[in-house]
Amino acid sequence: MVRNARIWTADPALPWAGAMVVRDGRIAAVGREDEVEVLAADGSDTLDCEGRLVVPGFIDSHNHLRLGSGDSAVQLAGATTLADIRDRIAVWLDVNLDATWVHGEGFDYAAIPGGRHPRADDLLGATRGLPAMLLDYSVHAAWFNREALALLGADASAPQVAYGTFEVDERGDLTGYLADFATRGLSRAGLAALLPIVPAFGAEAQYHRVRSALRMASRLGITTVVEPQNSLDDLALFTRAEADGDLLSRVVAALFHPVGTTKSEVDEFEQAIARVRTDRFRLGPIKLYIDDIVEPHTAAMLEPYANLPGSRGQSYYSQEEFNDVVAGLDARGLQCLVHATGDRGNRMALNAFEHARQVNGPRDSRHQIVHVECLDRSEVGRFAELGVVPCMQPRHCAPEIVREWRANVGEARWRYAWPMRSLMASGARVAFSSDWNVAEMDPMVGLYTAVTRASLDGSESWVPEESVDIESALHAYTTAGAWANFVEADLGALTVGRLADFAVLSRDVLACEPAELLDTRVVTTVVEGDVVFAE
Repeated sequence: MVRNARIWTADPALPWAGAMVVRDGRIAAVGREDEVEVLAADGSDTLDCEGRLVVPGFIDSHNHLRLGSGDSAVQLAGATTLADIRDRIAVWLDVNLDATWVHGEGFDYAAIPGGRHPRADDLLGATRGLPAMLLDYSVHAAWFNREALALLGADASAPQVAYGTFEVDERGDLTGYLADFATRGLSRAGLAALLPIVPAFGAEAQYHRVRSALRMASRLGITTVVEPQNSLDDLALFTRAEADGDLLSRVVAALFHPVGTTKSEVDEFEQAIARVRTDRFRLGPIKLYIDDIVEPHTAAMLEPYANLPGSRGQSYYSQEEFNDVVAGLDARGLQCLVHATGDRGNRMALNAFEHARQVNGPRDSRHQIVHVECLDRSEVGRFAELGVVPCMQPRHCAPEIVREWRANVGEARWRYAWPMRSLMASGARVAFSSDWNVAEMDPMVGLYTAVTRASLDGSESWVPEESVDIESALHAYTTAGAWANFVEADLGALTVGRLADFAVLSRDVLACEPAELLDTRVVTTVVEGDVVFAE
C-alpha cells in the first residue's frame, strides 16, 4: 500500500491520486486513499510517502551504462585549459600509485589552445612515463600519448585501425588524436583490439562500471535504461548483473550495427533478440550512425561550418547506401536507432525512414533519431509524419556546454538547435535521456535544462523559445520513453495493470521554481513493487 502521497500518474483520465495498491509487482488500484485502502490485503507492507510527490519511474532512453564514470579514470569535465588537464592527471597519479595506464574521460576541445585537436606531445612529462588514453566528453574521439601509441603499434602509414582513425599531420606523423572512436572503438572488433592492451576495456573493469552505473540509476529514480550501443559480446555483462542481483533497473540493450555489418551478423542479432528476454533485461533496437558530432566538425551539415569554410562534415553512408541499410532492417521488423547530430545527418536519417516506409509499407516501427541537435526547419514536421521518435538530451543544449558547438554551427542555425518545443508542438513523441556519461545522469538536471535552456548557475538561457513546460518534460522521461521502446502497456504511467515502477521525490517538481529542481532528491525508488533504493 502506497499512502499519504501526491501521485502524478501521467494518465490524463486520472492525473492525480493519493494512494496505490501494488500486488504481485503490478498496480492493483490507484485513487483516493479511502477508496483504495479497502483493496489492500491484510498485513500488506505500507510505504508512507509523507505527502511527497510520486512519479512514474524515469525512463532514460539513451544511457551508456558500459562506459561508466568514476575514480578509476581521470575526470576531465570542466577542465578549461591544457594546464588544468595536466594538473588533474598529476593529482590522479598521486592517488593511484599502482596505475599502469592513465585513463581519462570528459576532455573538452575548448581546453586545447588554438582550436586544434589535442596531440600526444601535449602530454609530454604529464603521465610519469605511463601510457595514456583520454576520451573526449562525447566518447567520439580519443587522445593518446607517445607511450600509448607505441604499445598499440600505431603506424602513420595505416591510420585506420579497428578502434578508429588516427590523425596524421602534414609531416606524415601521428598526432595522437583518434577519430571515429564511437563508431569503431566501441564495436565488437574495436573492443577486441583494445582489450588485451588497455586495462579500462577489460571484462572486470567494464562490469565494475556497469554495476556502479546501475546503482547510480536506482538512486536517481531511473527504473528503465536503454543502453544504446552493444555487441553480442557485451550482453554477458548484463546477464551477470542480473544473476548477481545488481540489475536494479530494467535494461533495454540496443545492438550496434557499424558500417560493414553483414547479413549473417544481422541474422545473429535477430536470433539474440528472440532469445534474450527476462523481467529486467531484453534486447531492443539496432544502433546505427549516419554522422559524427559537431565539435570536431564531423557532423554532417547542409551548409559549411561557420568557422571552417568549405567543410560540411561527413556522413558514414551515401543517401542511397543508408536507404538500403535501413530498409533492409525495417523489412525484418527491426527498430532502428540512428545517431544524427547535423542538419544534413538528420535529413538523411528521415529520408531513409521515409524510403523504408515506401518500400516496405507503413508499420508501427517507432524508429528513433538520437540527439537531433541541429535541425533544418523544414524537417520538424517529418518526425510526426513518419512516426519517428526524437530521442533528445536536454542537458546537451545548456549554454556552458555548447560554446564550441555554437561557434562551429553559426548563429544563423541556432534557432532550431535541440528544437524540443517545436517537435512536441508538431505532434512528435519526444523521449528524453541523459546520454550519460557524456552528461549527468540525474533526470533533475535534464528536467531543469528542458524547462529553462539555462546553465546550472542560471546565468544564461540559450534559445529559450525551445524550452518546454515541466509536465511535458516529465512525459518525455516517462510515457514517451515507454512508447518509444514498445513498453507503454507496462511502463511510463501509474495506472491499474501497469508495473509498479515509481519514484518518490523530495519536492513537488510540478509546483517548484525551476532552480529548485537541481537540489530535488529521490527519496525512494521502486521497481515492480520492490524498493531498490531508499534514502
